[in-house]
Amino acid sequence: MIEITFPDGAVRQYEKGITAQEIAQSISEGLAKKILAAKVNGSVIESSRPIENDATLKLLTWEDPEGKATLWHSSAHLMAEALEAFYPGIKFGYGPPVENGFYYDVDLGGRLLTSEDFKKIETKMAELAAKNNPYIRREILKEEALNYFTEKGDGYKIETIHELKDGEITFYEQGNFTDLCRGPHLPHTGFIKAIKLMNIAGAYWKGDENNKQLTRIYGITFPRQKELDEYLQLLEEAKKRDHRKIGKDLELFIFDDDVGQGMPLWLPNGGAMIEELESLAKRTEERAGYHRVKSPHIAKESMYLKSGHLPFYAESMFPPMDVDGTKYYLKAMNCPHHHKIFSAVPRSYKDLPLRLAEYGTCYRYEQSGELFGLMRVRALNMNDAHIYCSEDQFEAEFRAVNEMYLKYFKIFGIEKYVMRFSTHDPEKLGKKYLDLPELWKKTEDMVRNVLINSDIPYVEVPDEAAFYGPKIDVQIWSVIGREFTLATNQVDFGQPLRFELTFQNKNNEPETPIVIHRAPLGTHERFIGFLIEHYAGNFPLWLAPRQVIILPISDRHLDYAEKILSMLRQERVRVEVDHRSEKIGKKIRDAEIKKIPYMLVVGDKEAQEEMVSVRKHGSGDQGQVSIREFITNINKEATVN
Repeated sequence: MIEITFPDGAVRQYEKGITAQEIAQSISEGLAKKILAAKVNGSVIESSRPIENDATLKLLTWEDPEGKATLWHSSAHLMAEALEAFYPGIKFGYGPPVENGFYYDVDLGGRLLTSEDFKKIETKMAELAAKNNPYIRREILKEEALNYFTEKGDGYKIETIHELKDGEITFYEQGNFTDLCRGPHLPHTGFIKAIKLMNIAGAYWKGDENNKQLTRIYGITFPRQKELDEYLQLLEEAKKRDHRKIGKDLELFIFDDDVGQGMPLWLPNGGAMIEELESLAKRTEERAGYHRVKSPHIAKESMYLKSGHLPFYAESMFPPMDVDGTKYYLKAMNCPHHHKIFSAVPRSYKDLPLRLAEYGTCYRYEQSGELFGLMRVRALNMNDAHIYCSEDQFEAEFRAVNEMYLKYFKIFGIEKYVMRFSTHDPEKLGKKYLDLPELWKKTEDMVRNVLINSDIPYVEVPDEAAFYGPKIDVQIWSVIGREFTLATNQVDFGQPLRFELTFQNKNNEPETPIVIHRAPLGTHERFIGFLIEHYAGNFPLWLAPRQVIILPISDRHLDYAEKILSMLRQERVRVEVDHRSEKIGKKIRDAEIKKIPYMLVVGDKEAQEEMVSVRKHGSGDQGQVSIREFITNINKEATVN
């Protein structure tokens, strides 16, 4: 007999070799019909795989991210089978699940595939899915795998197999299709009920621009048609909120080829939003006892070797510059600079916790195919800080950081969120992670305890930690249900050792501090991209790039409009006058399109009585008030803690 431990801590005994599917069946018939895969000892496998030893078990359904990924991965294979039916001799690159759906990179051998072909491929996929063909896993020797794909003439699979060893190679078969794949997959194709191919893009083999460009076909599937219909409705709403389109319409930012890919230029309206976000962060951090610092945009190679970023992070950094025979790198992160600031003077336990904050510009070499508006850029301004504390201060400091997140969520109307707690893989110490097993266990336990004691919703994700310690990625959802990664909160036990950071403890002995990396507002780029879509450009008054526009009815009212302009600017209101010789109706319509919160219409009556006629974006006429009353009201509305 073996013992199976379930997520709720319950332990049950089963016969050795039992499968997750059989365990689900023993619990209930209804549950068994929902199982897509299983997580055994932290690894996702097919629900049909035998469990030979004591294990932890989570039965995965569509409600679990790993369940969705399994269905989408299996759907990529189903699409490949359908494509092979229409395009004999087609060759396949990679076909993974992604955040929403899946894709497969394919070589059509010069044949053309367009979105007009989607319908016939979807129909074929539905036909194949209805056959309930099982996904069959088969371990295979390297020589046999090479022979199979050599006969098939698929050089991409052959290249991948050459990178593997015997014991690492598995084939998956369903219906008439066989693929090289690690899995896992569904029990059978019948779980795939609703199918939609989304778009086509070009993708270089292995992401290398020197390799051949393949055709990337994106799709998404669901276990019920209703869920696909709801998803497509969400996409339509998301199109209306696309931060790239709204950002252009509201004149917030641009990209320019002469500046470079992924390098946003912030226009005055976008600059105003940045200033407001920085002001909010600085006020919040000052109250919390942070000290502001500044660091240069480049640094010598030696510092990044010392920090460990070059060995572990080099591919995400821009290539070095040679200056007088010394290599310099663009700053990809602020932490090494802050460690130097910490060590600049002797530190005592009385100085801790020391909280160093910087809105620092960093540069990261994202692949050109991964760049996406403000969400993935190469130049980014980060709401960064590093907290240096003793072990007994850690829980209070980590909890305070999480509470800061919650405060921001309230300000921005973020109601759904989860902390994604990423831990290390012990098998990858010295490769992907610093080889300090005791510190990994100790630090991960500390973070986990804070999350549990704070009653903050979190999910634990193995093998996604930073190389120097565990981290939390903050996942948030916009008002239309789209998920975003907002920021990160990391614990670092590696760099303090590398930089030999110490403080004198109460026993007058040197002690190494714990470092907490945190960025509650993430970067200007990603966060403003989120806010654009969250608010659909209808920003709250305090954040709106243009808060008020004054609309003179005719040119003879311009002097009065300019007088109001001056008064409002004295109150630090972001305001403009529409000087155009247009009819007032058009001026109002244009201001509505620009989503300016308040419009002040001024004509003869308003000028004579020193009043303004107030219109509110989306709400229409608000009546007449004195300019002083309007100033009082707008200052009150624009106040944010």
